[in-house]
Amino acid sequence: MSHYLGIDTSNYTTSASIYDSDNDRVYSYKKLLPVADNAVGLRQSDAVFSHIKQLSQVMAELFQDNNFDIKAVCASTRPRSVEGSYMPAFLVGDMVASSIACVKNAKRYSCSHQEGHIVAALHAVGKMELLQREFYAFHISGGTTECLLVKPCGNLFEVELVAKTLDLNAGQLVDRIGVMLGLAFPCGKELEKLSLSCNESFKIKPVFKGLDCHLSGVQNQCEDMKKQGKSDEYIARYVIEYIKAVIDTMTQKVLQTYGKKPLLYAGGVMSNSIVKEHIISKFGGFFAEPQFSTDNASGVAIIASILDK
Repeated sequence: MSHYLGIDTSNYTTSASIYDSDNDRVYSYKKLLPVADNAVGLRQSDAVFSHIKQLSQVMAELFQDNNFDIKAVCASTRPRSVEGSYMPAFLVGDMVASSIACVKNAKRYSCSHQEGHIVAALHAVGKMELLQREFYAFHISGGTTECLLVKPCGNLFEVELVAKTLDLNAGQLVDRIGVMLGLAFPCGKELEKLSLSCNESFKIKPVFKGLDCHLSGVQNQCEDMKKQGKSDEYIARYVIEYIKAVIDTMTQKVLQTYGKKPLLYAGGVMSNSIVKEHIISKFGGFFAEPQFSTDNASGVAIIASILDK
């Protein structure tokens, strides 16, 4: 059998996956990094330390009941495939992947965290054939709020950034407001649950400069709502509705500017049911299930198999 190991040590998840290319099956295990109460993130030094502690546990769980014959290893070594993209947390996965490849006499590859997200989402929705043509990939998370034009290139692909946030990322906004409301970090699931208790209608006109959005002002608006006595459910719903309006507007602007192409949505924020249902009903597009939309190493493992051809 051909087994490919993928490792991803991002903020805020330690993850490892095996891709069985003969059976097109993914085995995965991941663990969130610990974050102190009322905190809205982690220092990179703390993230590195936590990954060092957790990665051996994640690998033990992944290999516990399986004897995988590793043909190649791939690790995400940077946030994006652009010059200067760097985050110390990825050094942990990079180091472990190199060590395993050496011990196993296996081939060693690397990719970006963002490339892993794109491939994980494509595989999850059964649309790997899109790698042979141009498509749009929206990567909406705590670290990224971007739309990429993905183009075939060599064994994998290249990306062109066509739209982005000019300040806060959507996932950062979710977590900051969630912590303000007393929710546990990361706050996506709890904020969504809270928002579903509110059926209020909002008239939202998101702030854009060209194809790029602004999100930082929403935090100030929500803080004012809290002072005015608005309910937590109301504030949570407003945040989700605003992000929904931003992704809707960005999608429209990208299609109008660059033309109609298939749409792929990935990243933790895109697992939100309110946002997902709206975008699908209006634009169509492909959404991975939450376990393959949030941070995971399945796409990294699949990339190892692609690069090994």
